[in-house]
Amino acid sequence: MRFGKFLLSEIVPLLAVLLITAAWSIFAVAADVNRLFILLSVCIVAVSSAVFFTVKFIVVNKRIKKLNRIADELDEGYLLGETLPEPYGATEREYFFVMKRISHSAIARIEELRRSGEEYSDYIEKWIHEIKTPLTSCALIIANGGDRAKLMAEFKKADNLAESVLYHARLRSMEKDTALTRESVRKTADNAVKSQAELLMAAGISVNIDGDAMISTDHKSLAFSIKQLLVNCAKYCRGCKIQIDISDRCLTLTDDGRGIPSHELPCIFNRSFVGSAGRKAGGGTGMGLYLVKETCERLGIEVSAQSEPDRFTRFIFKFP
Repeated sequence: MRFGKFLLSEIVPLLAVLLITAAWSIFAVAADVNRLFILLSVCIVAVSSAVFFTVKFIVVNKRIKKLNRIADELDEGYLLGETLPEPYGATEREYFFVMKRISHSAIARIEELRRSGEEYSDYIEKWIHEIKTPLTSCALIIANGGDRAKLMAEFKKADNLAESVLYHARLRSMEKDTALTRESVRKTADNAVKSQAELLMAAGISVNIDGDAMISTDHKSLAFSIKQLLVNCAKYCRGCKIQIDISDRCLTLTDDGRGIPSHELPCIFNRSFVGSAGRKAGGGTGMGLYLVKETCERLGIEVSAQSEPDRFTRFIFKFP
């Protein structure tokens, strides 16, 4: 910092000293004080002020250089607020504590973004590994003469994985992309089932739908959530029967498959959670039910699950 710039920052105390000195001089002349004494007192004030502001400039400049050195040594500049030495002045201390709060908030946000980025990177890595399986299967089926039904089932697996990663990317801007329409829930469920026909047939799964309701929601996103459950059934509950019941306020999807262990049930909607069935089947992204939960929450739909091992698994969508 230059001395002139420093003096500009101290303009208020400088003006105060000048005004007090001028007022004293005028009063002393009016009181017929010895002129030499007046001159001497003014000189003392001027020298004292010069010494005070010079020393203050040296101290401030030294502190600024120290702060710049600390900032240069930090690999991550946003941590500067955590390494600043605590000042002595009352006003500076108030600014210091305000900056501390801002620093804590910034660090928390950066850590959240970093964690989110790491989770997304981990998801993409798992997704790439997952999508290689149906693509490899397609290549083998074609090389062995091309069974159309098997080929379509594998293509559908790849298509579902592509759709899931698109919905994951869409979650951040879903409020802007949501298109609310009043339509039949049964029609939405029918479309979801038809879209997974190849997978369901290959897995020997039958689906029955009862009831209907008209609701206002983003039916495309609701269909995506239903499809995720059907995909899980095709993957983990081969040969099961699926019953979908629709009423004015909810949709339930029940399968008579292997069920979910009680200790895993509270975790199934967690990000990247892969249950014992998924691990036995060779793993997975662990994002399917997480995407269902997040998608439904943004639509105001409450989703929950019930299960009894070796009896049933039931997912319940409660409409707002």
